[in-house]
Amino acid sequence: MKRRLLLVSNSTLHGGGYLEHCQQQISDFFGKQVKRILFVPYALHNRDSYTKTARDKLKTLGYEVDSVHEAADPVEAVRNAEGIFIGGGNTFRLLKALYDHNLVTEIRTRVLQDGVPYMGSSAGSNVATFSINTTNDMPIVYPPTFSAIGLVPFNINPHYLDPDPNSRHMGETREQRIVQYHEELDTPSVLGLREGSMLLVEGNKATLLGSTKARLFQRGKPTTEYDPGSDLSFLLTNAQ
Repeated sequence: MKRRLLLVSNSTLHGGGYLEHCQQQISDFFGKQVKRILFVPYALHNRDSYTKTARDKLKTLGYEVDSVHEAADPVEAVRNAEGIFIGGGNTFRLLKALYDHNLVTEIRTRVLQDGVPYMGSSAGSNVATFSINTTNDMPIVYPPTFSAIGLVPFNINPHYLDPDPNSRHMGETREQRIVQYHEELDTPSVLGLREGSMLLVEGNKATLLGSTKARLFQRGKPTTEYDPGSDLSFLLTNAQ
């Protein structure tokens, strides 16, 4: 399998600017062979402003940016893309737009068969996975299905938050909500990516990168913590 993915928890880390905390990983990921990146801004309402933010940042790293929302034919834009970057925002809005523009199958084909590098951040990481069932976002619109692009056979929970022992909030923790998801049958593993963490997938190899640990939830099993640098390749073949 030719897939190359960089799935980032968050676009902005406290104390830094947009994509600043992962800019070295972005440069390593896209490398010198990619000159132009196709940006997908569907997760935010103001697509022009969002594209400018991504374009300005990626230009400092040496990449030109085309936005799929500016293309006369979005499908053709995906078919011609050297690299793809789907940004964060509302996951439901993003997935609905991807289906509305007939891009889900096209992106899957380009990444899995043609080896086009795919970067996602937050919602863009969510839609790369099995489904968007473990997103943190509100369902402000209704996509035709919660099934996502399916570049990996598990789910991600970006911005994973640990319980605050000093909080008086009595609602469910993030962990409790993921456990509720796993109370349903045939639900895949969920990788909780804390702020500052990201997953690099190259073929059948998956490596945790970044500055924070990740928490893995598997149905019927105890949760597990993984340090940056950990090999998580088993998730690609054993998602349950």
